[in-house]
Amino acid sequence: QVQVVESGGGLVQAGGSLRISCAASGRTFSTFKMGWFRQAPGKEREFVAAVRWSSGEVLYASSVKDRFIISRDGAKNTVSLQMNRLEVEDTAIYYCAVDRRIGVIRSSAAGYDYWGQGTQVTVSS
Repeated sequence: QVQVVESGGGLVQAGGSLRISCAASGRTFSTFKMGWFRQAPGKEREFVAAVRWSSGEVLYASSVKDRFIISRDGAKNTVSLQMNRLEVEDTAIYYCAVDRRIGVIRSSAAGYDYWGQGTQVTVSS
């Protein structure tokens, strides 16, 4: 079993920055990929970014690729998402998720096994 806990959400003005983090504990493996998804009111959950734990290989959604940076800290078993040049459209609940399987980095929520409770990110105009 893997426990996933997000932290760091909040309110920020458009154009600003915010950093959210995710801590994974329990039975973790080097094959893990950890990803961030988000869900805005009335919309489906969408992929934001993910990182392969062993190599640091990353994948981004096109909507955030030049603004967000995902990184991992092996010593702390955490993954962070640095969000820059935030837009009102980035407002959502952000979820961290773990994919424990070997293979490609997945952008589908169905490919992730463990999920955190989410953290709210609100961008005001």
